Amino acid sequence: MNWLAAYAKKFRGGKRVPTKAATREVLWSAIGGVLGILAVYEIGKFETLPVLDSSFLIGSFGASAILLYGAPSSHFAQPRNVVVGHTLSAIVGVSCALLFSEFPAIAAALAVSVSLAIMLATNCVHPPGGATALTAVIGGEQIHAMQYWYVISPILIGVLTMLVVALLVNNLSRHRRYPEFW
Repeated sequence: MNWLAAYAKKFRGGKRVPTKAATREVLWSAIGGVLGILAVYEIGKFETLPVLDSSFLIGSFGASAILLYGAPSSHFAQPRNVVVGHTLSAIVGVSCALLFSEFPAIAAALAVSVSLAIMLATNCVHPPGGATALTAVIGGEQIHAMQYWYVISPILIGVLTMLVVALLVNNLSRHRRYPEFW
């Protein structure tokens, strides 16, 4: 029973809740988020499909925006992690979708877990990459029709767009510096 008590003790946590973000951090984060997502939206207009019908704005970009603009000093928000994490995850996701098209649950599970393993192995962990891989599997006919083009557009183009905005916005502020490393 000692192992059970030790296991249950882990659920208590051990650290205090961090203090809330300063007002200036909240404002710079919000500005970055608006500009980053708007930039991706505008770039998406160059796609052949109407923006509201296209797959250019994907959910993982929202999660990347949180890291890029809300936690720019985080290891997960650094350029290398963002670009490589999304790109490798997109390749894995498309591969799983193609290889296991008859078994979507297996394709989805493998896409996320293999993406995680590859991001860890390459030291390029970007948590939204898991959603990028999953979207390649569950994203519907429009995403599936793209096949490996999904890696370039929307993923690489969208991620590079948000990265440029992060470099500009985060460095406009006197109290921020981005990136911490390349």
